[in-house]
Amino acid sequence: MTYAALYRWRGALMLAGVALIAGMVRMLSLSHPHALVFDEVYYARGGYSLTVLGYEGDWTGDGQAMVDGDYSGLSTEGDYVVHPMVGKLLIALGIQLFGANPVGWRIVGAVLGTVMCVLVAVLARRLLRSTLWGGVAGVLLALDGQAIVMSRVAVLDGYAAFFIVLAAWLLVLDHDAALRRLTAGAARDRERLRARTLVPAGGGGDGEATRASSPVTGDDAPARLPGMGPGLGVRWWRLAGIVALALGASVKWSTLYYAAAFLVLSVVWDLVERRRAGYAGWFWGAGLRAIPAALATVVVMPLVYVATWANWFLTDGSYGRQWAAQNPGQGVTWLPDALNSLWHLQQQWWRFHNGLTTEHTYMSNPWLWLVQQRPTAFYFEDVPEAACGAERCVSAIHALGNPLIWWLGTLALGWAIWRVVRHRDMLAATLAVGVLAGWVPWLPYAYRTIFTFYTVTIAPFMVLVLVWALRRVAQPERLDGGWSRRGTVVAAVAVALCVLVAAFFLPLWTGDPVPYEYWRLHMWMSSWV
Repeated sequence: MTYAALYRWRGALMLAGVALIAGMVRMLSLSHPHALVFDEVYYARGGYSLTVLGYEGDWTGDGQAMVDGDYSGLSTEGDYVVHPMVGKLLIALGIQLFGANPVGWRIVGAVLGTVMCVLVAVLARRLLRSTLWGGVAGVLLALDGQAIVMSRVAVLDGYAAFFIVLAAWLLVLDHDAALRRLTAGAARDRERLRARTLVPAGGGGDGEATRASSPVTGDDAPARLPGMGPGLGVRWWRLAGIVALALGASVKWSTLYYAAAFLVLSVVWDLVERRRAGYAGWFWGAGLRAIPAALATVVVMPLVYVATWANWFLTDGSYGRQWAAQNPGQGVTWLPDALNSLWHLQQQWWRFHNGLTTEHTYMSNPWLWLVQQRPTAFYFEDVPEAACGAERCVSAIHALGNPLIWWLGTLALGWAIWRVVRHRDMLAATLAVGVLAGWVPWLPYAYRTIFTFYTVTIAPFMVLVLVWALRRVAQPERLDGGWSRRGTVVAAVAVALCVLVAAFFLPLWTGDPVPYEYWRLHMWMSSWV
């Protein structure tokens, strides 16, 4: 294959490389450990119950019995669960395909985690206009500990992260499609303006500016146009993004934070685009056309959410399914009994989550999440000496992000926020929103029993912010796309160190047996132990 052919296929080759790296670290030895890890005891058993009963039945007896093929603890009584269905339905899909074993209940999460890395590479390539930096972003996420661990265990947050990144990609596609329509509309309006004012086509002045610019390009805005700008028709990509966010909320409610942030951001993009296109009524043009999106959101998201409860509606044994029938005259009585019962269950969940303050060994303070101050130990067991050849061997899984990625990413986030405040940098704002939407809403809940592994939804955007910063170091604005020798060395060293740190920590993300002293070498902070 010639160099020219390789260059033409550079995007596909980059994505294939990202998928290969991400897939290998997520799927190799997926059956290890042969145990229910951390909250898999709830979700893997719930997934198995869905394949057998069609709903989540209550389990009694030894929580690990299912690993040995003992399902006698599953009863037909509905289990009181506190999270929606979609994540557990995906776990059930893997069990249906590969059996009730560790590979079965983990495989779908591993596949989606791999796809998430590819989506981040695509996003970075589009936003940074570079296949190289897209590849760097995909590889860094592929080698981040939070993303790896949460792809290799049947715990819900990894599934939510996938849908959040999918929604971000779909909304960027919507932005691109809307920009093309706006550009064409602005060009037509300028031609009509020329005709009215008898300005010859190509004659300079306003006639030169016929292209709207993207909020991520920083292109100069064209001259002013009257009116609010054209309508953009049905925005199918935005609707698909709303559906993806609804599916994420159907995994964990915390996805709603992203839904609010991303959809507001989508409207801000429209405001910026119409202003840069030169329309005098840019504010009202974008604001009024956001109304259909808002209406679609408040209709589509609840419909999708309720639809994901289909098996709950279709079975009699699900927890709370008969509440309305058993409590006539209570709740929202004008709703059908099934919906009244579902609404009552959601209210129970709300009270449960807001009142969850039980002390837990690995609960963490969200103010320190970005520096991964208190990671969650999902698994820690002594294993036979023969497993690693040392006097004491251990197998451990720590939901700990790649420390260098998160520490450098936190600094990059500060830079991005400064760029937004000082320079109104829309690209910096776009990337920072992904981090802040998964972090800031949790800060008032520091009193609750919450965990650092929730930051798996932040990880893709932390990587994007970091890569944005590395690109600005290697290709500073003053060089107009050129490369700074010193900046390139700094960026290359940072990426290389992130890869080396990932290689060092990988056994603690996959549970490979290691000498106990080697495990101790990874405990860089006392709060990690």
